[in-house]
Amino acid sequence: MAKQSPEFEIVIDGQSYLWRLQSQPQWPRDKTQWRGMSLAVRHALGKREAIVQFPADRQPRYGAPMLKAERLDTHLVKTAISSALAAGWEPLSRGKTVVILVDEAGR
Repeated sequence: MAKQSPEFEIVIDGQSYLWRLQSQPQWPRDKTQWRGMSLAVRHALGKREAIVQFPADRQPRYGAPMLKAERLDTHLVKTAISSALAAGWEPLSRGKTVVILVDEAGR
């Protein structure tokens, strides 16, 4: 079983959300397959998740440390969750996980 990242709580407009780093950025040899980080988000009282997918950034130098969830800018996380809500994600509804694509600023 894969180890899941720890969840962090964040409050947006008085509502509590839980988020975790879903996947690290990936840079395979084929540049068309580059993927940015993604966050899994859910409302503290709900189960329906949204996966917020960021674009791939430039490839880091060899030996650069891995991305750590606890070091992510909370403003970026808040912006990304707000973008998911604006895109129609209804965290308290039932249904499948939705994937929301955002830009590097989380919009």
